[in-house]
Amino acid sequence: MGIDHLRIRVPATSANLGAGFDVFGIALEDPFDIIEVKKSWKVQIKVTGRDSEYVPADPQKNTAGIVASKLNKPVKITIHRGIPLSSGLGSSAAPAAGVAFALNEMYDLGLSREELVQIAAEGEKIASGAVHADNVAPAIYGGFVIVHKNRIIPLMPENIGIVAVHPEIIVSTRKARAILPGRISLDDLSYNIGSASSMVVGMIRGDIGLIGESMENRVIEDRRSRLIKGYAQVRRDALKAGAAGVTISGSGPTMIAVCRMDERERIAKAMTQAFSENSTRSEAFITTIGRGAERLY
Repeated sequence: MGIDHLRIRVPATSANLGAGFDVFGIALEDPFDIIEVKKSWKVQIKVTGRDSEYVPADPQKNTAGIVASKLNKPVKITIHRGIPLSSGLGSSAAPAAGVAFALNEMYDLGLSREELVQIAAEGEKIASGAVHADNVAPAIYGGFVIVHKNRIIPLMPENIGIVAVHPEIIVSTRKARAILPGRISLDDLSYNIGSASSMVVGMIRGDIGLIGESMENRVIEDRRSRLIKGYAQVRRDALKAGAAGVTISGSGPTMIAVCRMDERERIAKAMTQAFSENSTRSEAFITTIGRGAERLY
């Protein structure tokens, strides 16, 4: 008997992790979206939950609708949002990844995870203006991923504490990309390559200290930090509270800290307090590197 209705849990994600611009990404155990897909006579979209009033229901303006159209599968998609919009936590990637995953299951398409990432990345283009997979890849694979050309290299580090703090600041992905320089110096390039290489080793070893140190990068963080009110104090206070490293999640404005699992609550309190002292409300997600998209039924 064929499947005509699926419910998918798809995670928030954090891209870049400092020096891994458009290359690194992680899946977060929390927050997440729930994507429901039902067979229909045409592509339809309904959006509920967090920030739903700001998400287009037009299939040609929604990342999930783009994916369904590219796969030529008429379905009704209901997006139950839990990931904050324009947060740097993959809010546009999650529906694209979830629908790609769901349609592959529903229609037994036999697509590999790498192929699903490429299809979902096409949906992401409508949100960011460019095809890149550093959010959709971890949303599908889970864990930590390296995206290079059309290849995805996954790792599954465990017991890595993550604190993601989302301030009430609007930072558009397009603007955050537009302020970056077209070129960087050889010295800065060398520094970032060193950080990125160390990050991979840290993930393989599960070395939280090395992962945190490797979040340091040049040029990208400096430019994007100017868009986040209170950035310097939030970073400083998180490190004082025990974070191994702090960086901007994706294009921001969310900031993420890496730490031991038992340090998360203290670091979350320090970061939200620092934002508050800069007249900015914020919300903390106390989480870890988690699972990719999965069927609930």
